[in-house]
Parts: sequence; C-alpha cells; structure tokens
Amino acid sequence: MILIFGGAYQGKLEYAKEHWNFSDDDVFFCEENLTIDLSKKVICGLEKFIYACVLEDAEAKDVLKTYNEPLCDKIWIVDDISQGVVPIEPDRRAWRESVGRTLLWLGKESDEVHRVFCGLGQKLK
Repeated sequence: MILIFGGAYQGKLEYAKEHWNFSDDDVFFCEENLTIDLSKKVICGLEKFIYACVLEDAEAKDVLKTYNEPLCDKIWIVDDISQGVVPIEPDRRAWRESVGRTLLWLGKESDEVHRVFCGLGQKLK
C-alpha cells in the first residue's frame, strides 16, 4: 500500500503518475458518498469519502474494512486538511479529525508514505 498526502492542488496525482506509471483509467475519484471502486489501482480524493462517512456517523477505516477487496495493493491519495483554522461547524471539525485518524491508520498500514508540497514529494516511510 502506498499513501500520498499533501495540501489541495499540490500535485499529488501528477507525482504519483510520474513514480508509479498508471493512466487516468486506473484512477477512481472519490465523491461525497460511501462508494469506492477498489477495482482501480489508485483511489484519489479519499477525504471526500471520509466526509461522507462523517455525515453517516461512521468511521472511515471501519467502512473501508467492510469491502471484500484488498486495500493493500492500492495507491491512496488524500488531501491533508489538518492545517489552518479549525472549522466552527461541528461536522467540518469531525471531518478534520476523521481525516487525521484515517491518515494515521493508512500511514501505519502502508509500505510507503509520501508527502507532496509544491509538486515535490518527500518519502517519509
């Protein structure tokens, strides 16, 4: 499993394409619902899926574990939303915390962890 995280619009997907040679057809782009197509190699925008989990009062890692397909052969791309001002809205605060918990879990489970800032990747693990 490979985890790539960083701020919005920092070049995470482009970085992944350069390093792991896949096409747009290999990428699933998450939306704000509980659906993920694990037949794809790359799962991009996991923070949107996590937000949908928060709205359903579910823990994202628990929902992911219910899928029958393996998670370990995927490249996970996630916006890090932990920086900046803490949101006033309770659901947005819960989302921020849930993204943090999910990143902790994915980081621990991943073989590699990369942080991307300004298009430059740094391998952390």
